[in-house]
Amino acid sequence: MTYFRVFRGQRVLSVSRQFMRYALVGVLSNSAGYCAYLLITWWGVAPKTTMSVLYLLAASLGFLGNRLWAFSHRGNPLASAVRYACAHLMGYAINLSLLMIFVDRLGYPHQLVQAAAIPVVAVFLFACFRYFVFPPDERKMNKAS
Repeated sequence: MTYFRVFRGQRVLSVSRQFMRYALVGVLSNSAGYCAYLLITWWGVAPKTTMSVLYLLAASLGFLGNRLWAFSHRGNPLASAVRYACAHLMGYAINLSLLMIFVDRLGYPHQLVQAAAIPVVAVFLFACFRYFVFPPDERKMNKAS
């Protein structure tokens, strides 16, 4: 298996290598976040409020792990941070929608819905990070702006 490929003269991590690294960052941050979610909701804080606060915290911490290690991105950090925030806003909307539909409307337990939402949002975010947030050739994106 090739871990690097050449993209316009740059060595770029292969998709499988990026996904493994992304998954490790995600498993660590989401495991801690989900345990915190269960504890905080057990204390009586509303599930959507808890998810909102923890989502912001985990996304902020995940930026460094994903930018520097999972995707080895060396482009403009401010531009990638703005794109990262946009991707996470969409991920947040997906997560919130799943809670509103499956918990509020259909009556499923919030613990199970949130556990199922994590991989759904994770796959969506990987695609966003790979092709939009941390692209291998950021110059191409800057010319399109």
